[in-house]
Amino acid sequence: MAGVLQGKVALVTGGSSGIGRASALALAREGAKVVIGARRVRDGEETVRMIGDAGGEASFVRADVTVLAEVEALVSRAVETYGRLDCAFNNAGIVAVPGRTDYWADDNWERVIATNLTGVWLSMKYEVRQMLKQGKGAIVNNSSTAGFRGSAVNPAYCASKHGILGLTKSIALKYAKQGIRVNAVCPGWVRTPLLAIPIEGLIAKQPNGRLGEPEEVAAAVVWLCSDAASLVTGQSLVMDGGELAE
Repeated sequence: MAGVLQGKVALVTGGSSGIGRASALALAREGAKVVIGARRVRDGEETVRMIGDAGGEASFVRADVTVLAEVEALVSRAVETYGRLDCAFNNAGIVAVPGRTDYWADDNWERVIATNLTGVWLSMKYEVRQMLKQGKGAIVNNSSTAGFRGSAVNPAYCASKHGILGLTKSIALKYAKQGIRVNAVCPGWVRTPLLAIPIEGLIAKQPNGRLGEPEEVAAAVVWLCSDAASLVTGQSLVMDGGELAE
């Protein structure tokens, strides 16, 4: 049976590990040709090999989402390679070193905002341009439950994830009549390489008693990219095991 994204072309930023890698694999499994953009070349190429081993088709482009020219080149390469761009998952992001605002280094703020927020903005800028030419497209941005609450020790991360939700709604409204859908996934605690803290305490606080898995977020990304979600735009899908419900 053909997958729900058969014949489509998808772009994943930050596809070298974690949620990005899981999403690239899931998109390919559902029939999409996938372009992976990431800074880590070896890991990005490993994702491509994993897709190929599973019978899918993918390519890698080294790209830093904080650099306008590299983002533009990434989208251009996707179109040059596969002829179009139907779906995009803007996933690239970093976490900040926790600390007090009054002693926090300025470059911590600038680095997090540049990657997590400006990187999503730049990615959408060029993705939307291509999708307007086609008259259709689906974009998914990776925010977080941190987009709905504050953090006493990580203001930059929270600000960036709040900002993604604002961008998502704004771009969704602007281009809804042009056939472009824009949504966000908002994971809670997910078992990825970025989770560099002890997990026992996190698990104890989870209403469902466990952490999320990258593949669970990937499944939501696939659905939001598919025609099954054709009425869904400007939305923020929380995936946190019930944490924000408390």
